Amino acid sequence: MSYVKDPKLAAQGKLNLEIAEKRMGALLTVRERFAKEKPLKGLTIGLALHVTKETGVLIRTLQAGGAKVAITGCNPLSTQDDIAAALAQEDVLVWAYKGETKEDYYKFLTAVIESEPHITIDDGCDLVTEIHTKHPHLIEQIIGGCEETTTGIIRLHAMEREGALKYPMIAVNDNRTKHLMDNYYGTGQSTFDGILRSTNLLIAGKTVVVVGYGSCGKGCAMRAKGLGAQVVITEVDNFAALQAAMDGHRVLPMHEAALLGDLFITVTGNLHVIRMEHVDHMKDGVVLANSGHFDNEIDMEALEKAAKRKRRVRHYLDEYLMKDGRVIYVAGEGRLVNLASAEGHPSEVMSLSFCGQALACEYLAKHRGKLPNEVLTLPDTVDDLIARLQLEAMGLSIDTLTSEQVEYLKSWREGT
Repeated sequence: MSYVKDPKLAAQGKLNLEIAEKRMGALLTVRERFAKEKPLKGLTIGLALHVTKETGVLIRTLQAGGAKVAITGCNPLSTQDDIAAALAQEDVLVWAYKGETKEDYYKFLTAVIESEPHITIDDGCDLVTEIHTKHPHLIEQIIGGCEETTTGIIRLHAMEREGALKYPMIAVNDNRTKHLMDNYYGTGQSTFDGILRSTNLLIAGKTVVVVGYGSCGKGCAMRAKGLGAQVVITEVDNFAALQAAMDGHRVLPMHEAALLGDLFITVTGNLHVIRMEHVDHMKDGVVLANSGHFDNEIDMEALEKAAKRKRRVRHYLDEYLMKDGRVIYVAGEGRLVNLASAEGHPSEVMSLSFCGQALACEYLAKHRGKLPNEVLTLPDTVDDLIARLQLEAMGLSIDTLTSEQVEYLKSWREGT
C-alpha cells in the first residue's frame, strides 16, 4: 500500500535512524513515557512532513504512544529515500520519494487523507488545506492538528481570519524550543550545508545577502558572518531591520543589495522576494538559494523564461545563462536548499521540534472536543518541559530558586 522509490534502501535507512536516535535523547524520553501510558491509543495520525531520519524518530515515538501513522512528504525534494523505505517496513503507511512530480505530491497527500486521520501534522499547511477544500466530510472526526513551520502558520492565520479553519491547530512553530532553536540554529547550519554541497563555494570574503531577518534569517546571517562573509540584510519590517543593524549587519533595500551580493539566501515565507528586476542587476556567477518552505521566494518561472540556456552542472546546482552572457546559479531548484541539497537540520535540534509535535498530539488527545477552532500555542509549561528534557539529554543542570526567592518574586511590597 505504501509507495517508496526503492525498498532495498531500507537497511541503510535503519542505520541512519539508529544514528539519529542517539542524538535525540529528549524525544526518546518522551517515547519511554508514551510507551507506558499510550496517550495516542486508537488514533490515526496523518503527517505531511519532510521524510527524514529525524521525522522517522518522531514516527516511532507516535507509534509507541499507540498511534497508527500515515505519512507523505511536504516538499518534492526533501524525502530521504532510505528512510522512506525503512519506515515502510515498520508498519507505517508511507507515500514519498525524492523528486516527486506535482501530480504524485498531491496524490500522496490524498492517500494520507484517505487514512482518515484523527490528528494531522503539517509542515507548510498543504495537508490542512487539502482536507478543508476537498475532504470536508472528514473534519467532524478530526480532533485537531499541529503545524511545524512559519509558512504554515501564516496560512493558518489567514484561514482563521476568514473563518475557514474548522478544527483546532497547534502552532508548534511558535514554541520557543522550536522557532528559537530549530529556525535559528538548525536553519543557519543546514542552509549552508546545502549550499556548500551544491557549490563548494568559499564563503569567506563574499557578500552574502540574507532576505528576511526572522529567526531563520538570523540563523543564516550568524553562520554567514561566522564563515567570514560580509552580511547584507533586506527587510520589509522596521523592527527586524533595526535588529539586523544592531547586530552589525548592513541593511539595504533589495534593489541596492542586488548589485553587491555574491550569494543570496531567501528566508521570508513570502513569494517573489527575488524577481527579475533584481536578477538583471546581479553579478556574473552569483548563487541564489532559498530556505523558505515553498519554491516561490525566488521567481523561478521568470528566471526560466529569461534564461538563454539552463543546465545542471553539479549536485542540485543549475546554471542559467542569461542573454547578456552572465551566469546565474540556483541551488536546490529554488526549493528548500537545506533538504534539496543536504539532509535538513541536525538531529539534536529536531529533537526539540519533534518533542513539541509529540506533546502537541498528546495535548490534542487529552483536550478532545474542548478546544476552539483557532490557531493555538502549547502552554508554557510544555515548552519548559521540552527545554528541561534537552538539558538533561546534554548532561546539563541548572540552579533552582530558594523558597525566599520564590516568595520575593510573588511580592510587590518590597522595594528600594
